[in-house]
Amino acid sequence: MPKPENLPFWRRKTLKEMTSEEWEALCDGCGKCCLVLLEDEESGAVYETSAACRLFDSATCRCVDYERRHALAPQCVRLTPETVSELAWMPPTCAYRLIAEGRPLYDWHPLVSGDPKSVHRDGPSVRRRTVSEDDVEEEALIDHIVAVRIAAWEEASK
Repeated sequence: MPKPENLPFWRRKTLKEMTSEEWEALCDGCGKCCLVLLEDEESGAVYETSAACRLFDSATCRCVDYERRHALAPQCVRLTPETVSELAWMPPTCAYRLIAEGRPLYDWHPLVSGDPKSVHRDGPSVRRRTVSEDDVEEEALIDHIVAVRIAAWEEASK
């Protein structure tokens, strides 16, 4: 068994213990947190759409203005070690969520694979699979639903 000091940072540190560089490195770059989600207010179900934040670059799977994203896109979530466990709608493959829950990263995660492209090749990347929220009328977002992220029964069991 490897000694704790020989383990990678994400296996020996909590989210709160990580440096800002380590925190940023946890992001696999899948882009799923940039998707527009719809919530059924009656059932609590949360649906993932193929529409992404106006700041999301579908070709690179990155924010076009990451430093100013909260000012330019007020709906952009401020992800912190404290908020990760409160955000049930975060993708189940999200490294922040996995670490907060004490689970391992997937083999396709760039920190595990050593390849920043592995998330696009083998993982849940939405690269080149989105349209900008600016190009979709709000009433038409329902036509862009691609998955159920939280089913009503999941919410009820919490």
